[in-house]
Amino acid sequence: MELKIGLIGCGTVGTGLLEILDKKREYLRDTFDFEARLVAVTDKLKGSVCIPEGIDIKKLLDLLHQGERIDAYHGEVGSHEAIDALDLIEKCEADVIAELTYTDIKTAEPATSYIKKAFRSGKHVVSSNKGPAALHYHELKKMADNNNLFFRIEGTVMSGTPVFSLFENGLVGNEVRAVQGILNGTTNFILTRMEQDSMDYADALKLAQELGYAEADPTADVEGYDAVAKIVILSNVLLDGNISPADVRREGITALSKDQVLAARAEGFRYKLIAQARKAGRRVEASVSPRKLPLSDPLAGIMGAHNALTFDLDLMGKITIQGAGAGKIETGYSILSDILAIHSRLRR
Repeated sequence: MELKIGLIGCGTVGTGLLEILDKKREYLRDTFDFEARLVAVTDKLKGSVCIPEGIDIKKLLDLLHQGERIDAYHGEVGSHEAIDALDLIEKCEADVIAELTYTDIKTAEPATSYIKKAFRSGKHVVSSNKGPAALHYHELKKMADNNNLFFRIEGTVMSGTPVFSLFENGLVGNEVRAVQGILNGTTNFILTRMEQDSMDYADALKLAQELGYAEADPTADVEGYDAVAKIVILSNVLLDGNISPADVRREGITALSKDQVLAARAEGFRYKLIAQARKAGRRVEASVSPRKLPLSDPLAGIMGAHNALTFDLDLMGKITIQGAGAGKIETGYSILSDILAIHSRLRR
């Protein structure tokens, strides 16, 4: 069964998805009866291409890997403005829109407008963008449901490590009473280096930036804003909450010193930036802050840039998952997994 796909945004995640679709084309067809027809791609910086008959993914990847613009697909030379994304979403013949634009946690734009346009145009949406999911999840989910469409966001919390799909399948029927975890790989890497290499915070941050774990402006990571967005998504999707980022108590890691980190380790504890949420009657309470965990806690053993979550479930007790929280292929896979879930449901 073929699904027609349109990509809005073709940066790291979009390229990762295309590489997977190219590499695993025969496997996906033979195993899942799934064939992807890429009909449209637009990127604010790289241009656009829209071909109803299908875009040659290998040809497009070659252009991207060579640093060429997307609109060079037609053999054109020079700079061209990208086709307006809202127009492309409405006019292209995609079944599924993969919304992969940059994340703006403060406004969730322009991503939210793109998602709404897709629903109004009768198209399913998959996205790894934290902004719309953190600020407008319930509104967007209701809009999708009212139009008999799917809105899937597996990649918003732990990249390709399954979180939401886990509760659709393996843990279906469980009620989540609480969740806590390490949801930012940059801060976990910094804390790991501060402990294992006795590095000062500033030096550990510099190393994280040199290795590509931290941005030039690391505020969203080290001050906890990225983890706040993710715990809001978890609260609203899995704990049936209705909170916003402003409702989350937040503290970053910038005030932690090497001496504090090493002293905690000597006492049998380890500092982690922990995002947590729990049900309190009909409300959900959430926070992000550095915490000293006993070394016996499964989360204390998560080192480097990895992420992890511990769920407190009514039927299964506590279950911990861990895996990559970022990465081109890993996040690209999250988009593929959501597309495959839609494909499976449409087949049924």
